[in-house]
Parts: sequence; structure tokens; C-alpha cells
Amino acid sequence: MSREIFFVCNSVDELGGVTTWTHQMARLFTERGHRVHVIGITGTDVPQDLGSPLAELPYATTTLSETRPPKAGPSRGLRAKVNVAEARRRSAREAGMREQAAKLTALFRAAGEGAVVIVTQVWAMEWVALADTTGPTVIGMSHESYEYSRATSRFRRVKEFYRDVDRLLLLTQEDADLWILQGLDNAGFMPNPLPFWPERPSPREEKAVLSMGRLADQKGIDMLLDAWSEAAPLHPDWTLKIYGSGEDEETLRKQCTSLGLDGSVRWMGSTSDVPGELRTGSVFVQSSRGEGFPLALLEAMATALPCAAFDCAPGVREIIRDGEDGLLASLGNTTELARRLDELMSDRALRDRMGEAARRNVRRYGTDETVRRWEELFAFLER
Repeated sequence: MSREIFFVCNSVDELGGVTTWTHQMARLFTERGHRVHVIGITGTDVPQDLGSPLAELPYATTTLSETRPPKAGPSRGLRAKVNVAEARRRSAREAGMREQAAKLTALFRAAGEGAVVIVTQVWAMEWVALADTTGPTVIGMSHESYEYSRATSRFRRVKEFYRDVDRLLLLTQEDADLWILQGLDNAGFMPNPLPFWPERPSPREEKAVLSMGRLADQKGIDMLLDAWSEAAPLHPDWTLKIYGSGEDEETLRKQCTSLGLDGSVRWMGSTSDVPGELRTGSVFVQSSRGEGFPLALLEAMATALPCAAFDCAPGVREIIRDGEDGLLASLGNTTELARRLDELMSDRALRDRMGEAARRNVRRYGTDETVRRWEELFAFLER
């Protein structure tokens, strides 16, 4: 059955894994004959390279408002009542939200039978909640682990805004079970698909450890540098190549210098050729404080790189089979992560064995299987 599928996200082209996932799924559904429309609530100051201009994508995209709504504090309490400027900001924000929600309502009402609305982020869900969603199936998603979400304001908002959607999708069964214990009995799970399948894997010949991700607190590059300061002296002929950009870059570069690592760390910036860059490495490392079902790990393993990673989320330990196709370290234990890197850098046979196992094992997240599961979910929720 051909359906109209709406993806509603914070922005159609902001930098990050959720955006990458959204456009990958939009392409896959379009190839299966569905009519896809990607809707962003606002524009973004840090756009992602999508490979082609938005106008040339094989599906529709819409940005409801190019500017972000004004920030506003809580509406309750004595201070909120007497703060006139704050009340004006809050009123302007609410009016803008209603205006954009009306645009969503018009799009949803024009959709045909069997339409599905997939809300990729809880911030975007706040606008969808104001729209009239009578008719289409509504699926809300959280692309981070339960534990990482619990430490943020998103935890409360997931419980508030996803309680009445047709399905709340997490990335692992373990995360879904934890949300069910919070009273969200509409929770289920759907893993991310492989972002790509490189025909040529890495030969694992260059003595380089690779990291890819936004240079922001969540990705834990500060902890990676601490770990590298322990591993690098044992392997003076190895290099750590850090790909990505972000708000913490200057601070991280200063940390790198203070640790005496400038000779062994290369800051690579962002890349539009992820498969090509991954082929230049022999080991992949992920040092995140929190993740959902990280695309970077899937990409590295598909390129036949053994991975060392912090065990920061159910999705990480589901992707990596510890001791078989990669090595895990306790979250935040930089000395343990350094030991894992040392194990892989010291043993070519181990790298080759785990790298080949990684490429073989990660096939279980193939795109055909993922799309089939999504279409089965659509049909189930429609009944």
C-alpha cells in the first residue's frame, strides 16, 4: 500500500544523526513508492550537507518558520506573573506555535487514507501536539537512550507529549521496557538501519584511530583525549584522527595541547565522504556520554573497523558484541578505554579478526529488513 508519510523534525537540515536518519528513511520509503514529506519546525544555523540541494531531493521538504521562537520561562509563580517582558515573550512564542501548528493541520488534513506522521524529536512533538492529527497514525520517536534522556528536560516532555500517540518508538527493547515502566505502555522499539554498505572495506593498514561526531559535550571528546593521553605514549607511531565540528572545538584543542598530544592528534573537521575517510583508519573509537543507536558505529563496522566504545547505552552494547567484533569500556572510565585501544593497536591479528566480524555481524541491520518492519508497523497500527 502506498502511503503519505510525514517526518516532522526540529529542522530539515540541522547537523546531527537524527537528520541523517530522517533523510535516509525518506529515501527508502520513496523508493518503495510512498509519498514522503519532511517537515522542519524551524531553520538552523548549522546546516548539514545532504548531498544535494533540498529542491533536488526526491521528496518534498517544508520549513514552517525560518526563525526559532523566542525563549520563554515558566508561566507559573509570582515572578512570572509580574515579569511583563517575560509574559510578552511567552505570548509571542505561544502565538507562533499556534500559527505553525495550523500549517501542520492543513498538511495532515490534505493527506490521503493511511497517512502516517513520524515525529522524530520531542521538541517537534510540542508543535504536532497543537495540530489536529485526526486521521493519520502518529508515531513519536526518541533517538536517545532512556538513561541519557532521564538527565534532561526531555524526560518530562517525552512523558507529557508522547503519552497519547499511537506508538512511541525507542531504539532498543531495553529502552522501550524502561519507558513502559514509566507508564507509557504504547512504547515499542525500532533499530536504526545501516546508513550505507561500502563495497570496499578498510584494509586496516594505516596506523590511525578514528573518531567521528559533533564536537559537543554529549560525544565525550574530552574523555577521548584523556584516554588517548594514556594510550598514545605506548604507540608513538599511531595517530588519532578526530572528525567533526561543533561548539566545543576551541576548548578541546586547548585540552589537546595541554595534554601534550598535538603531535599525535589530527583535527580533520567535517567530511562529506564518510566511507572514504573510514577506509583510512584501522580502529574506530566512540567516547560518548550518551547515545541511542549510533549511526557512527554502524558505519565504522560496515567498513570493517573494530570499535572501542564506552558502554553508554543499550544500543551500543547491542551493536557491538563485546570481545567478538569490538571492545567496550565502562562509561567514563578513560583508563579502561585506553586499555581497549591499546589492545587493538598492539595486535594486528586481533584488529583483522574483529574488523571482519564487525562487517559480517552488522549486516543484521540491513535497510530491507528495517523498511519491512516499518511497513508492518504501519499496517498493524492502522487496524
